Amino acid sequence: MAIDAATVKKVARLARIDEPDDKLEPLAKELSAILAWIEQLGEVDTDDVEPMTSAVAAALPMREDVVTDGGDPEKVLANAPKSVRGFYVVPKVVE
Repeated sequence: MAIDAATVKKVARLARIDEPDDKLEPLAKELSAILAWIEQLGEVDTDDVEPMTSAVAAALPMREDVVTDGGDPEKVLANAPKSVRGFYVVPKVVE
């Protein structure tokens, strides 16, 4: 997929990026090269490749699922700048 300078200018305007006109053509070539590389990745045969979430095979430690009382509320609220009746007090952000 080739990108031209007009497309780069339009995307830059939509993204509110002020890009000088003399930089549009080199940027278009660079973006076209990136998209060509991405298209090459689409040609790789991955049918026999297992999906993975990490490059290192590791099992997550499991813990017993037990309901607790949540700990000590005084300790939890000790770092709060302000609390009222066991709840955090936060500044109003919507008027």
